[in-house]
Amino acid sequence: MATELPDSAYDTRLERIRDEIAETDADAGVWFGATSIEYLTGFDHIQTERPVVLAVTRDRIEITVPRLEVERVEPNPRIDAVHHYRDYPGGRPIAVAVEMLSGLDAERVAADAEGAPGTMGYEGPPLTDHVDVDTQSWVPRLRWEKSDTEVDLIRESAKWANLGHRYLAEYTELGANPVTVSQRASTDASRAMLDTLGDRYVARTRGGGPVHAGYITGEQTRLPHGHTANRRLGAGDVLITGATATVDGYYSELERTMFLGEPSDEQVHYFELMLEAQTIAIEALGPGVPIANVDRAVQEYFEEQGVADLAQHHVGHNIGLDGHEPPYIDRGWGTHCESESTSYDAEDAVMRPGHVWTIEPGLYTDTDGYRHSDTIAVTDDGIEWLTYYPRDLESNVISLE
Repeated sequence: MATELPDSAYDTRLERIRDEIAETDADAGVWFGATSIEYLTGFDHIQTERPVVLAVTRDRIEITVPRLEVERVEPNPRIDAVHHYRDYPGGRPIAVAVEMLSGLDAERVAADAEGAPGTMGYEGPPLTDHVDVDTQSWVPRLRWEKSDTEVDLIRESAKWANLGHRYLAEYTELGANPVTVSQRASTDASRAMLDTLGDRYVARTRGGGPVHAGYITGEQTRLPHGHTANRRLGAGDVLITGATATVDGYYSELERTMFLGEPSDEQVHYFELMLEAQTIAIEALGPGVPIANVDRAVQEYFEEQGVADLAQHHVGHNIGLDGHEPPYIDRGWGTHCESESTSYDAEDAVMRPGHVWTIEPGLYTDTDGYRHSDTIAVTDDGIEWLTYYPRDLESNVISLE
């Protein structure tokens, strides 16, 4: 049971990045993105108006941070030097980063952006005002194929997401408020996770727990990104649930369509269509499979059933350090890879071992939505289900008795 990435994982990632740098004219690789910085070094931070700038050369790793992050980053064993500025806008983050690069003799860099993102009102000079910059997207591409340890972390996440979901179903009853049911299920599952893992749990949250479980209800379910409505649960409600847990920063995704009381014939009809569509998608997964073909298979099924107009989104996406990561199971993915506007090629259009997918085709009528989501890993010879909450209709009906 893995609950934390080993040091060797970061060594491997940095070695691959250094190989990428060696193939260019750049003297250093530079990253502004918080997720990429965490992926390479293990230093996690909240991206705000205060830029963080990571520089990697063949033999050094240095970082520029706001003063308030110094104590958090200094213990990191992979970072050789920490540079800091007072704060933004009083400090000069890019100027300090330029001084850092000068000390590394980096006159030309390969960066994930031309400057720090305009998060929370940040407005600063681009790095291109001071050094030659070629842009790259190495880290996002490396994240597509997860290592065995990364899959272990997502597998562990799925275990606790399943517990959160079971509490959610158990605590759901007529007249309850969805918000408080979610809070209770999330809290109880988080407590169980923390009690079980103890000091093996790597803190990645501020104030909240490591497990979250909740749902949208009633007419909000007809909106794929509906809100948790301020309403009490009533007989006949459709619930679209969602549960996840963070394990050393990695996520899984578990969603179910549930019913509070016996569903109507119409609700059963759409539930069964959705369930069959998800089954079709999952059975189509595997190494070497063209990604777009999975979305097309679901589209063809929906067209055969006369409900294609009720489908509003593609079949799924990768998941890992972010809830949504490329590639995306979309009928346009192959065309996307061939576009001159991307760095992807034809080899990026097929599924590979280490891809971890959410599979979530949905149908949305004028009154209700229907969507399951399961997290599935592609293996060398097939697939592995990581989430395992029951999918059948009977298991997703909450009795009113």
